[in-house]
Amino acid sequence: MAPEYAMEGLFSVKSDVFSFGVMLLEIINGKRNSGFYTTELAPSLLAYAWQLWNEERKLEFVDPVLLESCVCCEEVVRCMHIGLVCVQEDPELRPKMSSVVVLLGSEQIALPKPSQPAFSLRRAFHVDLDPSPATATNPSVNGGSIFSSVLPR
Repeated sequence: MAPEYAMEGLFSVKSDVFSFGVMLLEIINGKRNSGFYTTELAPSLLAYAWQLWNEERKLEFVDPVLLESCVCCEEVVRCMHIGLVCVQEDPELRPKMSSVVVLLGSEQIALPKPSQPAFSLRRAFHVDLDPSPATATNPSVNGGSIFSSVLPR
């Protein structure tokens, strides 16, 4: 979701461009933005892409499976570049979607230099993937649920 929409409720044609850029970066990396957990590498998928881009380590962002089958790595790096241009923090710097389509279809058009993307920091939480039998039937901390008042015991 575009940061200007999430923070201020402002929606424009550039909001869709932001979402498309996130999706493009997710495809290249093989991880969902919402599934990229804060690590020592970066706080978000966008921050990770931006960091590797600036450190000239672009291919480290690419999913190893995609990289393995990659015939022309320059195309993947070009798509990463387009993704970063789409997720720039300032909506005015993002291209229109029609321009994105042209950029994707033409290798001759020079790409604009991306500026810093909008970063979103998530609250970290722990998920117990192996619950004990006691909590498996009712995972609630206090034993209640929204169904306890509706369903018979």
